[in-house]
Amino acid sequence: MFPVMSSSSMHPNYNNNGGYHSRKQYHQNGGPHSSNSQYSMVHYQQPPLPPPPQPHYCVNHYPHEPREIIQEDINGHLVVPEALAPDCLIKHPLQNQWTLWYLEADRSKSWEDLQNEISTFDTVEDFWSLYHYIKLASEIRPGSDYSLFKKGIRPMWEDEANKNGGRWMITLNRAAHSDIDNLWLDVILCLIGESFEHSDQICGAVINNRSKAFKISIWTADAKDEEGCLEIGTKLSDALLLDAGALNYQQHSDSMSKQGPGVKPLYTI
Repeated sequence: MFPVMSSSSMHPNYNNNGGYHSRKQYHQNGGPHSSNSQYSMVHYQQPPLPPPPQPHYCVNHYPHEPREIIQEDINGHLVVPEALAPDCLIKHPLQNQWTLWYLEADRSKSWEDLQNEISTFDTVEDFWSLYHYIKLASEIRPGSDYSLFKKGIRPMWEDEANKNGGRWMITLNRAAHSDIDNLWLDVILCLIGESFEHSDQICGAVINNRSKAFKISIWTADAKDEEGCLEIGTKLSDALLLDAGALNYQQHSDSMSKQGPGVKPLYTI
């Protein structure tokens, strides 16, 4: 079983250029409660949606035409129908499909069997629905992982898309849970929002919940692509407001042959 929780809705940090704002940009722009906010929405009673076909989870169930809503006032009189803009009725597609995985440590199982595929999404709205359904990364059991990868890529070094690549690593103190959850969310938004010039090099990201620390890693496809790796690492460092030297890149081949501090970083930002 994967960990789930109830949570209140949030507006996606989505901009008009097809990417995502950072939390800082989001609040500078006024957030959802500003009169100038681009996140303002028309409130309406959504009709019941049909169940999605299986096994595909991410089907756009919203109509593409404006819909009229008929309401009654407190005296039972009909109110003039309000036409909703099409943008309120359709989902916003992502450039790629993404799959969320959950790993819970169990010594009786192989590493591959420990990986549980939770769900796949390909729209902004489906991402936020999933994000608010599961527990925060700081709340999962120590020894467990969340992994978010492009559909078809498994969160394993041996996967064909990962075997020649590496990962940018961040180690975080367990004391500040809110910072950990915010950083992990910002990493996710950078990935699904295609925030990098070399987004084709992105495979996915992992957060490890361990007894002494949390670790966040962003996996890329080609460790020898220095330009791509450094561009991704630099933008990550800027977006997450990391201190100099906090971000280190390790090749998967080195990580497989060595463990812990014995792995020498290929790049550092």
